[in-house]
Amino acid sequence: MTEASIKETAKRALGLIDLTNLNDDCTAEDVAALIERSTTPYGHTAAICIWPRFVKQAAELLKNSPVRIATVVNFPAGGEDTAAVIEETKQALADGADEIDLVMPYRAFAEGRRGFAEDQIKQVREAIPAPALLKVILETGELKDPRLIHVASEVAVAQGADFIKTSTGKVKVNATLEAAEIMLNVLRETSKEDHRTVGFKPAGGVRSVEDAAEYLKLADELMGSNWVSAATFRFGASGLLDAVLAGIEDRDNTTKETY
Repeated sequence: MTEASIKETAKRALGLIDLTNLNDDCTAEDVAALIERSTTPYGHTAAICIWPRFVKQAAELLKNSPVRIATVVNFPAGGEDTAAVIEETKQALADGADEIDLVMPYRAFAEGRRGFAEDQIKQVREAIPAPALLKVILETGELKDPRLIHVASEVAVAQGADFIKTSTGKVKVNATLEAAEIMLNVLRETSKEDHRTVGFKPAGGVRSVEDAAEYLKLADELMGSNWVSAATFRFGASGLLDAVLAGIEDRDNTTKETY
């Protein structure tokens, strides 16, 4: 990429980032630092994404801020205790979360229990009043089979997801362009059928401006050049912000992704 294209992509990507800290050893101090980083001289990230236990703290620190608060439920295992997931969701919303990133029960789904996965997503959706958003994490690196990824995307959309998200960032294979293409094609198909816009979030392993550019290019090609915005596209990442700022400022970046 040329310096000009790096800078242009970096500026575009900044407002699409869900700035993430889902490290097991994350502290309240880490969350405060994450929030401080989310607003830059060049604009702000779309959201922060943190563990549920930090949502109340974040809501206090982000009062009157345009930065949204995303949190994770049923994370990272994608378990089958739907009642517990609903309670986790309701508590996160009560604490001030704007967006819920739900790990679908992907193992149950891969075993052929599609109805169970559908029901869990549906019940969590019903527990999330507008304008709060539901992002459904498919864990595509564990589903592996393109057909399973395709059907999982359809299931999540049909049960009311506002976004479909590739990964938790906690498994061996996370976001890939191959999975992204499958998921975006499902979004393109379903938007024609039911006229509802559902967003896309690649997460885990998007570290550089060059990585971001590949996903943005794919979205532009499949969904149209005017489709991508914070309402329809997010990057789930920790290190990407540093790379984006380096790109905007024409300097080197060596920050490593931790999520």
